[in-house]
Amino acid sequence: MLERKLLPMMGNVYQPRLARLVRKHQLSGDTTLFAFRFEDPDQARRFTYRPGQFVEVSVLGVGEAPISISSTPTRPGLIELVVRRVGRVTDALHRLEPNAAVGLRGPYGNGWPIEKLRHQDLAIIAGGLGMAPLRSLLNYVLDNRAEFGRLVVMYGARTPDDLLFKDELADLGARSDLDLLLAVDQDPTGTWNGRVGVVTTLFEGRQFDPQRTYALVCVPPVAFKYVAAELTQRGFPGERILMSLERKMQCGVGKCGYCNVGHKYTCLDGPVFSYWDAINLPGMI
Repeated sequence: MLERKLLPMMGNVYQPRLARLVRKHQLSGDTTLFAFRFEDPDQARRFTYRPGQFVEVSVLGVGEAPISISSTPTRPGLIELVVRRVGRVTDALHRLEPNAAVGLRGPYGNGWPIEKLRHQDLAIIAGGLGMAPLRSLLNYVLDNRAEFGRLVVMYGARTPDDLLFKDELADLGARSDLDLLLAVDQDPTGTWNGRVGVVTTLFEGRQFDPQRTYALVCVPPVAFKYVAAELTQRGFPGERILMSLERKMQCGVGKCGYCNVGHKYTCLDGPVFSYWDAINLPGMI
């Protein structure tokens, strides 16, 4: 069972801390990377988290939303969040200009089990916006590269324009210490030189040692069962398939009950679940 993280590093679970928008960078048509820094320098220094955790972001007069942390704790100071414009709070975030104030509380959730992953091979499997929480883990691994084994990154998106972090992907593709595999569902422009197909097509011709490899998955909900089927058919034990399942989270502290699934709360017991947990929770996948 993955470790439950009950209390955030910031103390009072209900109290947002003031942060300022340092910069923002558009990643695709409706998705932007935001970088925030706590206004209190001491808070900025003390804030820590695990890859895979999330924070609650509040826009004054609008509301708040849970958003995965996309930066890595190995690069402290700024908190990076990838936000897709899908509702009232995220729309308000996209209208912010640098130096605008927001509230941040957290971190929440269990995150990826870093200690279990050390000295193991890793297969990072992302689809669409799923690259956002996996980017935190990926950069953590790259910053501690000698502590991890073989690294394979598999990332699929709807079209080439929907691929996030294109500049970073180009840098990853030039590295010799990992394998980067990319795919798009379709290429309306006809300029894509890579694979065309869903993310599971990236498994073709690839060999993994399922007894020493952890598969770390964050894909759109409709794709989870297909990725899980691909991995189980290749002999991956359920405890070595770890999924980030950000299902209907709201308050972040297990009080509102909105993300309750069976006897679990996504915000407390997740968002990272093992395959065994996921298949035994009706409606989780």
